[in-house]
Amino acid sequence: MSERDGHEPGVPCWSDHASGDPDAAMAFYAALLGWEGEEVTDPAAPARYYRCRLRGRDVAGIGSQPGAPAGAPATWSTYVAVAGADAAAERAVAAGGEVVAGPVDIADAGRMAVLRDPAGAAFCVWEAGRHRGAELVDEPGALTWSELVTRDVAGAQRFYGALFGWRALAQQVGTLRYVTWHLPGAGAPEPSAAIAGLLPMEGDQWPRDLAPHWMTYFGAADVDAATARVQELGGAVVVAPFDTPAGRIAVVADPAGAPFSLIALAPRA
Repeated sequence: MSERDGHEPGVPCWSDHASGDPDAAMAFYAALLGWEGEEVTDPAAPARYYRCRLRGRDVAGIGSQPGAPAGAPATWSTYVAVAGADAAAERAVAAGGEVVAGPVDIADAGRMAVLRDPAGAAFCVWEAGRHRGAELVDEPGALTWSELVTRDVAGAQRFYGALFGWRALAQQVGTLRYVTWHLPGAGAPEPSAAIAGLLPMEGDQWPRDLAPHWMTYFGAADVDAATARVQELGGAVVVAPFDTPAGRIAVVADPAGAPFSLIALAPRA
């Protein structure tokens, strides 16, 4: 089932977009993914925010960048569900990471903190209140996968293991090494139970100045058609569509420059 009414601790649960022009971003993603946006900005907050929906259910957020320097890049941010944002922030620091912002209450929606792992990849933790994360997943237009892209695989395994209890399962996909993240548990991790991924930046194809980051994937019924639509709407293709065992994937960027991925999930065996 693609519908969710919550996410257990340790599972990526939400993704939101920040840019200097949330109205333009909302228009782009509405045209590309069919989202309907409702502005839910708190009058007391410094930032504007849209809740994006499919079939009346929350799928992602789009907001502004209050206090960001001029020309700050637009970004997609990954949120991981936690039982307590304050305790998660403390664990992150103890494991060698950094607290970038928070923990802070977002009205009655929940409590969050922005963290950075030791290699520099930023992400958020979310302690749910009224807002419990994405209500649709794993379908066209919805959050489908979250992936850490990093050069420090061993360091990432230590850090995220200490922070969330994640277990790592290394796999060979053709010539590519890939790692899937799994929740704590007994016995060997089951590949089908992966909750996120890790893509090592190995080989000469990776730009040397590309910083470690978390990548957000949204579902698409037809990745090639969606990639063409990105270009029609003023975005760019970063990596042209290609096939993987998980499905057909493309890496694109919106008109503000925020990268994200599109995936048409392969049928489940």
